[in-house]
Amino acid sequence: MSDNYTLVSLANGTFTVRSNAERETFHPVVGPVAEAEALYVRQLKLRERAAGRPEPGKDTGAEEFVIWDIGLGAGGNVLTTLHSLKDVSANLRVVSFDHTLGSLHFALEHAYQLQFPLGFEAVLEELLGTQYVEFQHGALRVRWKVQLGDFPTTLTGGQSLWPSPQAIFFDAYSPARNPDMWTLPLFEKLFRRLDPQRPCALATYSRSTIPRVTLLLAGFFVGAGDPVAEKNETTIAANSLQLIERPLGPRWLERARTSHSAEPLHTNEYRIAPLAPETWGRLKRHPQFAQL
Repeated sequence: MSDNYTLVSLANGTFTVRSNAERETFHPVVGPVAEAEALYVRQLKLRERAAGRPEPGKDTGAEEFVIWDIGLGAGGNVLTTLHSLKDVSANLRVVSFDHTLGSLHFALEHAYQLQFPLGFEAVLEELLGTQYVEFQHGALRVRWKVQLGDFPTTLTGGQSLWPSPQAIFFDAYSPARNPDMWTLPLFEKLFRRLDPQRPCALATYSRSTIPRVTLLLAGFFVGAGDPVAEKNETTIAANSLQLIERPLGPRWLERARTSHSAEPLHTNEYRIAPLAPETWGRLKRHPQFAQL
């Protein structure tokens, strides 16, 4: 199993993991910890929201703060979150989705070099053994479940298996590499799994037009996300406009209208196309743009 992965030393002195089979390096610019802190912990305001200080969004009173971690990988996103929330008195439930535990095994074997698994060795051993673990981490009470399988199939068949999330880490390979994870039907199903009474925000590394159009058509509000590494912008989406600090506006909408690469993926076949007339009509009628 270890032969499927390789340690990679980055320019900033940190290490990350490369999947040899997929020929993809996880978090290749600043490393897993810096990327997770910027993209998920700070941007999704996890400390404030998990502690019950929910502005903006007003999701007070929830007994648990629920994170869906879509693309567990080597565990860097979740483990960085746990490190960051150690002093937060809250009940945290994490549901991680992936088709393999191979990279998590590899991360545990190389905990010293990667750093982020340090202190969680026993937790990861139990998680790898049973795909479920409960533990206390400082003031944080954690329940962590791993759901193995193909995510689009898993999402279709698991409507009642997991509580609706308040935060989503969407860490899939790019649409060109992994189109199954970026289709409009998938994001429509994901949006339907959200509780309208429970504000939820999703962050993803991509800033491309196709994913943003796809999220909007699925029902999300969408905004420009914080810069991470070499990207001056990422993407944040939510079921509440209050959770979006910089919503996409008329200038973005006009760029999408004239882009040669904007039509969502309706199937798992990757292709590039401008917006179809019907898609453009639906996009203009989205509540985010209806008053423009």
